[in-house]
Amino acid sequence: MATLTTMVTTATMATAEASQPLEAQTRMALTKATNYAWEIISNRHWCGELESNVTVTCEHIFFLYVIYRHIDPDEGSQYRQWLLSQQNPDGSWGIAPNFPGDVSTSAEAYLAMRIIGMSPDSPELFQARTFIRAAGGLSKMRMFTRIFFAEFGLVPWTAIPQLPAEFILVPAHFPISIYRLASWARSNVVPLLIIAHHRPLYPLPNGLHKQNPFLDELWLDPATKPLPYGSSDPTDPVSFVFTILDKALSYLGGLRRFPTRGYARRRCIQWILQHQEKAGDWAGIIPPMHAGIKALLLEGYKLHDEPIQLGLAAIERFTWTDKRGKRLQCCISPVWDTVLMIRALQDTPASLGIKSDPRIADALAWTAENQHRGPEGDWRVYQPNIPVGGWAFEYNNTWYPDIDDTAAAVLAFLTHDPATARSRLVRDAVLWIVGMQNADGGWAAFDHENNRLFLNKIPFSDMESLCDPSTPDVTGRTIECLGMLRDLLMLPAENPGEGEKYGYSDGERDAAADPQLLKIINTACARAIPYLIRTQEATGAWYGRWAVNYVYGTCLVLCGLQYFKHDPKFAPEIQTMVNRAVKWLKQIQNSDGGWGESVLSYREPWRAGCGPSTPSQTAWALMGILTVCGAEDRSVQRGVRHLVDTQDDILSKGEGGAAAWTEIEFTSTGFPNHFYISYTLLLIAQLALYAPLTLPTLYLLYSHGRHGLLAWLYLLAFCVLRITGAAMGLNDPHNAGTQIISSIGLSPLLLSIDGMLHEAYVI
Repeated sequence: MATLTTMVTTATMATAEASQPLEAQTRMALTKATNYAWEIISNRHWCGELESNVTVTCEHIFFLYVIYRHIDPDEGSQYRQWLLSQQNPDGSWGIAPNFPGDVSTSAEAYLAMRIIGMSPDSPELFQARTFIRAAGGLSKMRMFTRIFFAEFGLVPWTAIPQLPAEFILVPAHFPISIYRLASWARSNVVPLLIIAHHRPLYPLPNGLHKQNPFLDELWLDPATKPLPYGSSDPTDPVSFVFTILDKALSYLGGLRRFPTRGYARRRCIQWILQHQEKAGDWAGIIPPMHAGIKALLLEGYKLHDEPIQLGLAAIERFTWTDKRGKRLQCCISPVWDTVLMIRALQDTPASLGIKSDPRIADALAWTAENQHRGPEGDWRVYQPNIPVGGWAFEYNNTWYPDIDDTAAAVLAFLTHDPATARSRLVRDAVLWIVGMQNADGGWAAFDHENNRLFLNKIPFSDMESLCDPSTPDVTGRTIECLGMLRDLLMLPAENPGEGEKYGYSDGERDAAADPQLLKIINTACARAIPYLIRTQEATGAWYGRWAVNYVYGTCLVLCGLQYFKHDPKFAPEIQTMVNRAVKWLKQIQNSDGGWGESVLSYREPWRAGCGPSTPSQTAWALMGILTVCGAEDRSVQRGVRHLVDTQDDILSKGEGGAAAWTEIEFTSTGFPNHFYISYTLLLIAQLALYAPLTLPTLYLLYSHGRHGLLAWLYLLAFCVLRITGAAMGLNDPHNAGTQIISSIGLSPLLLSIDGMLHEAYVI
């Protein structure tokens, strides 16, 4: 026993001495990041700015001018300040920072600047005009930009594909209906059906004109203003059929004079009003809020009517003003920010005393209060019999909870208090998640079986984002949630009185202990793993739909697969997948120790894992690698060093200093190739997550010791096996002894010690 203790202590102390400078700096970085997190918490939760490109703010300026016919000069000055701060040196505006100029984005910014009073002869607009014309002029606009411009008479409505209001009447079980569209498209298309029916014409500063010359300087041929549309690929039969149907509808006047039109319009308005939240929001995103208010006004509602006033107030809550100026967020992320921050703070060193901080419990209580329990939800159209229990991304969005937020919320509860594994809160959330699983074994973001990808061939869809199919990143987080819950349910129940503070009673506590739930979880995971096997890229990476890109997707899948490495059915395949993925992550590490990937990887997959290092992508890569490798792994050490070195001190309100990470690049995704975003608080949450794994092995065991004293006994047993069984092949992942050790979920930590003892690493 003494020998074993000495060996463990010696190995631990050697590790501590070898990494002392980095350990101390890591602790300091985490302390400062934690201080910053506490400084910005508000009303028991976190909600940082959600950044995007200028189009959302530009379209808000269009909206305000439509509604009020003018822009307040002071407000206009603030908008102008922000828009100019986002302009590229060549005069363009891009879809992301440090990204080449985009014609549609630049055209919208140009019009917004003109509306708020900027002269076309100003140097900024001269440069913008030069770029737009060099890129082909307004003939190259995307479809949504055309719609906004058509409302001002800048382009004819005939340049917009037909959107007949009768679309609302198509039954949900048909191959094409509004419910076959993704939630974000559906909530926007329904009010657009009304707008397209009316084909409104609004004035600009030069007056009301059916063929307004306000932006003629942006056309290469202003006399004809060519705006063709149709099949982008004439050889594609689906695109060809949709184009023919659109032409036929155009010939029939868009069905405007058909007897069904009045009823279809009433159904659209009914749908819009039904889907408006009590607080005034629609779907938690700005486009349907703008479109919904305009649709109601076109159908006779007045500015003073309650739905309009509530909607206007909701939009104003999305604005963000600081020293850079004023802009509009496309969305607000309180639930997302909060659940990721909770989990990150819980994974910081125990010496910081974070896990017992009452503010964590308050944030969890806030999260529990925002779980969906009501009758709303478009997901019910195709899955009417599953329990309600999801979370949405935003404050007011009862109609569209999503799988990713729900899985992240469950992980926050389970990590903080394992007793919640047997709570109704977790049970209902997990049953909802499992009920939303697709037939291919994966999960989408919002919908079930929303995979009619042929809908992206509709002429209206030039962003290829009308569907919500399964994705590896969402599936990875989901099986991480299910895997952690499965492991906790298989342990004896502890602390039976802990859960009341989260809003469930003792009578509800044992609902999740039902063996039937374990069976449901195992069945869902057994379907998900083959999906991940099929979707792994030849490089070893996985695609990331909701953040950039293969680094993110690979991280989430690895975090999920760590709970299934020793599944008797899939162990060989999982081990192979994991090894390939970690090898890829190590291969793409940058020379500065970080990781980066450009949004260009969506357009050009050969760029996967290529780009300047960013804090978030470095954190994702580390999270993935640490599911397999120990803290002393060279790639881990270099990655942590990069994060420590790139942290920025900020002005702190308290003692000890505060710091965060600055990230200019957009590393999250709205619509690949078209719209990217940045979560300002996500940086702190990601960088703290798994940060304890960068500390010495002794601390590793302590911070991961969910099983308390039992963890130390396992460590002791491991050392005995390792010393007496070196020739038994305990480095072999298929060895029975290794599988026993790994089955308790501590294999990454023990293998770290094993590496110190025998200079052997997993990869």
